[in-house]
Amino acid sequence: MKENQTDLWLIERACLESGCQLICGVDEAGRGPLAGPVCAAAVILPPELQIPGLNDSKKLTDKKRRELFDVIVSEAVSYGIAMVGEKEIDEINILQATFRAMEQAVARMDVRPDLALVDGNRAPGLPLPVRTVVKGDSLSANIAAASILAKVTRDRFMEQMDETYPQYGFAVHKGYGTKRHYEALREYGPSPIHRMTFLKKFYGEA
Repeated sequence: MKENQTDLWLIERACLESGCQLICGVDEAGRGPLAGPVCAAAVILPPELQIPGLNDSKKLTDKKRRELFDVIVSEAVSYGIAMVGEKEIDEINILQATFRAMEQAVARMDVRPDLALVDGNRAPGLPLPVRTVVKGDSLSANIAAASILAKVTRDRFMEQMDETYPQYGFAVHKGYGTKRHYEALREYGPSPIHRMTFLKKFYGEA
């Protein structure tokens, strides 16, 4: 485990050696669901900080993600979290909504990073140098931390929405297109937090 954690600093270490002082990782959660917001987080960890278990949020249990969320928030030099809701997703499309969430997350940090490492192969328009990293959430400590903050924040929001719209099962599937979710959509129709652009094909074939 320790070796894997050290590997997570390879990208940041090279950036630090090139003169960058503050490096943030940026990642999102919730691009694929049929309902709810897309959430992004930006995180600056202290260089070489070893957080046991830190990894791509998708590779962790829900319990572990929530434990690491608290550690990351307490240890980070700075972090920012932002959500862009279903109405904006429908208006500007999911890619642009994701970029907007990332931009807002970076803007909410109380320090300005020298470089942003962004998960994936497409970058938002940030007012600072950006480097995209494919599969960055399993290659970069800062991106991995951002992936956890984004995922846990969005999951908690969908659990709150489950209390308002219990018939859909949001607390279980978090808005993703599971069999149960589609069955609820057939029975009840969409809720106010559903992404209507994501449901056009479903209702068109119904």
